Amino acid sequence: MWQCKGCSVYVESRSKLLNHYKLRHPHFGRTTRFPCTYSKCPCTFKTWNALIVHQSRVHSTQYTQTQKELSVFSCHLCTCKNLASEREFFVHINTHLKRNENVSCMFVGCIFETSVYGTFKAHKSRKHTRHALTDFLPGIVRTSTLASPSLDDLCVVDQDEECVEEDVSDSSVGLNNQHTALPSVIEHQLAAALLKLEYLVHVPGTAIDEFLHELNYLINSASVPLSRGIVSNILQHYNLQIDNSVITEIAKAVCSSNPVSKAIEKGGLLSTSYQRRQYYKEKFGVVEPVTYILDHKKKHTFQYVPLLKSLQHILGNKEILDKIVQSHRGQQHIEPDPSYEFRSPEDGWHFRENGFLNADELRISLRLYVDDFETCNPLGTSRKKHQLCGVYWILSNLPPGSHSSLSYIYLAVLCKSRDVKSYGYDKVLEPLLQDLKTLEDQGVYVPSLDKSVKGTVLSVVADNLGAHGIAGFVESFSGDYFCRFCTGKSCDVRHHCVASGAFSLRTKEDHADHVKSACESNAHCFGVKRACVFTKSLSHFHVVSGFPPDIAHDIFEGIVPVELAHCLGLLISKRLFTLEDLNKAVLAFPYKWSDKTNKPHVVPQSFLVRKTIGGNAHENWSLLRLLPFVIGSLVPENEPAWLVLMDLKEIVELVVAPVHNDESISYLESKVIEHRQRYQELFPGVRLIPKHHFLEHYPQMLRCFGPLVTVWTMRFEAKHSFFKNIVKHTRCFKNVPLTLASKHQMMIAFHIHSPSYGKSTLDVSSVSAVPIDILKEEVAEAIRLKCPSTSVVHLAKNVSSAGIAYSNGMIVAHGSVGGMPEFAEIIQMCVMNETLFLIVKGMCGWYNEHYRAFELSRSLTREIKLVALNELADTYPLASYMVGSSCMVALKRHILIKD
Repeated sequence: MWQCKGCSVYVESRSKLLNHYKLRHPHFGRTTRFPCTYSKCPCTFKTWNALIVHQSRVHSTQYTQTQKELSVFSCHLCTCKNLASEREFFVHINTHLKRNENVSCMFVGCIFETSVYGTFKAHKSRKHTRHALTDFLPGIVRTSTLASPSLDDLCVVDQDEECVEEDVSDSSVGLNNQHTALPSVIEHQLAAALLKLEYLVHVPGTAIDEFLHELNYLINSASVPLSRGIVSNILQHYNLQIDNSVITEIAKAVCSSNPVSKAIEKGGLLSTSYQRRQYYKEKFGVVEPVTYILDHKKKHTFQYVPLLKSLQHILGNKEILDKIVQSHRGQQHIEPDPSYEFRSPEDGWHFRENGFLNADELRISLRLYVDDFETCNPLGTSRKKHQLCGVYWILSNLPPGSHSSLSYIYLAVLCKSRDVKSYGYDKVLEPLLQDLKTLEDQGVYVPSLDKSVKGTVLSVVADNLGAHGIAGFVESFSGDYFCRFCTGKSCDVRHHCVASGAFSLRTKEDHADHVKSACESNAHCFGVKRACVFTKSLSHFHVVSGFPPDIAHDIFEGIVPVELAHCLGLLISKRLFTLEDLNKAVLAFPYKWSDKTNKPHVVPQSFLVRKTIGGNAHENWSLLRLLPFVIGSLVPENEPAWLVLMDLKEIVELVVAPVHNDESISYLESKVIEHRQRYQELFPGVRLIPKHHFLEHYPQMLRCFGPLVTVWTMRFEAKHSFFKNIVKHTRCFKNVPLTLASKHQMMIAFHIHSPSYGKSTLDVSSVSAVPIDILKEEVAEAIRLKCPSTSVVHLAKNVSSAGIAYSNGMIVAHGSVGGMPEFAEIIQMCVMNETLFLIVKGMCGWYNEHYRAFELSRSLTREIKLVALNELADTYPLASYMVGSSCMVALKRHILIKD
């Protein structure tokens, strides 16, 4: 029997399982990768063709023999071993040739050698086109006999894999032979495909209507003569004489009774955009946006997606609900413990002091995000004309990292920004606040738990301007009181740091007095203009504990570009290098993997005048992190401007760390103080920007909100791209909020309807099956200890786990030595029991203070280990770079060393 990896259904053959994919899993492909049909093969594919090609190439053997021989290759030029195929072996040989190394021929009796890639390729083509494994030099090929295959592999394999769709009529794939249900299944599959086209690919509904009209004509009318001829030929073949009128009627019946034809014919369930929308709402459980009127005469409206209905829809997904229930830890008591680790917002003081959320009973914890975004070109003539304010939300109960996919970020409100300014947040957020109040008081009913679950808002994430607007603080950062965390004045901020204790943190009691005073005097009091809309309406949310800082705007788009401009300007003025030299080095740097995706931009000529280098958050982060490798060799040690940048680099690593304890937070505090002192000494005439002051609050905010990287706006801002793409494709500006909200809810319904929604994914494009007994003894022994019953492992070069891509050659942190992280290079990756393991080779690392990076060298012991992802000191892989003659690696985030 063959089991579906998407829904655990069993079928009799591989072709029936492939048909099952087509009929029961329309989400496979664009949103979820196709899994290989073989239970022990971990490969997944973006397209149907890629799946078919993989099965043809990798699983084509029919296992007519009871044993199978597998081969592994070793390089005769270096120490590289365990190359899983002949192709991988020659790819590895090509790397030697591309480095102009001398390569001797690897075949017996051939003395040819060269260092030129083209020459070697020509020689191999002329002399060794046809060869067997026995023709290789001794020691290059190792073979092993694979034991009898499992029952899975001995299942029936259809000969004609390309014609898999033709088997539907006999198999009734996954329908338990209920042929009567097949038309509705085909109809549902067609609806899912059309939904995907219209709301994920953004094909206009009118274009789909036109296509379906033409398709219906071709199936119903144009195909009738062809069908009549086919029926007539079949009848003649069996010597049956039937009147032509009967044959015509049969042909018409066959064409018109096709489920696809019936669905798209005039009056069919999928024939028009309206009919399709009605079908989607009924079958996919779409939560429709509701239009609220702000001003009937001026036709000012906004869109609200009912929160309680959305929660019921989402919590109806078993995978999501299971994650929430499993991550619930019950009531946590606040006890001072130096070893306590902050890993999520639920570890922060604000959550633990919230008696409503921090309870033994399960509660729903929500995180809101509010931001304005442009749907048109921000530099064009329509700037701000179609600017929208979006309110998104996520389930904070889910483990960190669960929200990396945009389909886990949900929509609450869409409104024109100018209407928000005209009518205020109180009016625009009114329906959302009503639902949140109901959630606090009555909860939302979850059928699978057979009870109502209450909840509230844990935090509201926004940039500084947005946070101050919703929270009721002054929306100017040039006034006296610009900080929402303390009551410090701007004149005092220049001379005192937060750690000195010169500023009083805001408390709930003080804030209530400030709100009262502001309302009575009609003027702001200590930066407070009015009450926060959420604090007024909700019983278990307060403005003082509900608005975390945003490191994306504070650091990567605030402090980093400003300080880079000042320090680079000073280094250039000292003639250590020129701006042209810097930009050439930035462009020529050999970026790898994710660094290549987020490679920094060149520094603009006007950066000294503008006093900032500009750029987005990702680019500025990459520039600061890789700057030591780019120009570090040109800067003398202990150069003051360089020390300022390196301190900032270290602060960034600490701030974005996913795990903190009391020691790392105290170290961050000391680095912030040291950095401020150096910066002010080096640039006495430069005024600190407000974001420097916000940074000084970060140690305290880490304790209050948990790791700040879990509450930043970076991932939320990526959600804007979905709406911008809709506007780009539809070019419709009539009631933009309604168009965007409706299409978004269709997209969310499609994802939630997917059986794989909420499941952890391991994406592997290709693997090579290798028996354990031909691997190195220490690796084979480690595999046997972790998986005793495993005799074959699947080796892979590129794997993605939880959205993080791993490749051979990357550097990972594993363990620690003398208080420093211990590094290892990934030489292979293997997948066993749907779990990723890394085969790594240990490396020696020394910390280089000037580069604020680690210098790596080969370990003398050359120890090879098998490491699971949860055994790494940090799951984020790094890239090593050659700086002169040294191999160096720079951390992306601080690694918490455990004794």
